[in-house]
Amino acid sequence: MAEVRVFVCGDNTATIICPACNAAKTISAEPYRTKKNLIRVRCRCNEIFSLRLDFRDHYRKETSLPGTYSITTPEKVGGGVIHIRNISREGIGFTVTGLHHLEKGLELILKFRLDDKQKTKLEKKAIVRLVEKNYIGCQFIKTAVEEKALGFYLRP
Repeated sequence: MAEVRVFVCGDNTATIICPACNAAKTISAEPYRTKKNLIRVRCRCNEIFSLRLDFRDHYRKETSLPGTYSITTPEKVGGGVIHIRNISREGIGFTVTGLHHLEKGLELILKFRLDDKQKTKLEKKAIVRLVEKNYIGCQFIKTAVEEKALGFYLRP
C-alpha cells in the first residue's frame, strides 16, 4: 500500500492526489489534527493508500547536501562534517558520522551549499533542538540575509 504525504495549508486544507489515477481532492484537515497514525484512503478509482498529513508551519524539503558545523556556544569547542537530510524556513535536520558532542541548546554555525542552479552558499546560525543518536534537528536563528535564496529553494 502506497503512502502519500500531504502538506496542510494555512487555511487547514489539504489537497490529496491519488498515486494511481492522479485525481485530486481538497479536504478539511481539522478532524485529523490530533491523529498520529496514517489515515487509510480509498480513491474513486478504488485505489487504497495511506495518507500522512503534515501540519508543520513551513514546508520541509527532503534533501541530500554536504556541509559543516561549528559550535559557537561559549566553553564548548567542536565541529565537523554533516549530511543535511531535510530543510525548511525554520530549521534543518542532518546526520553526523562518528562520535559527536552535540546536545540540546548548543548554538551552531552551519555552512552548506544548496543544489540549485547558483549553488547558493549559505551560512546559518542555529540552535540544537533534537539529538537522536547521529540525527540532529536544529532551529534557525533568524537572519534575513539568505532568506530569499532559501525561500526560492524550498518551493514545492
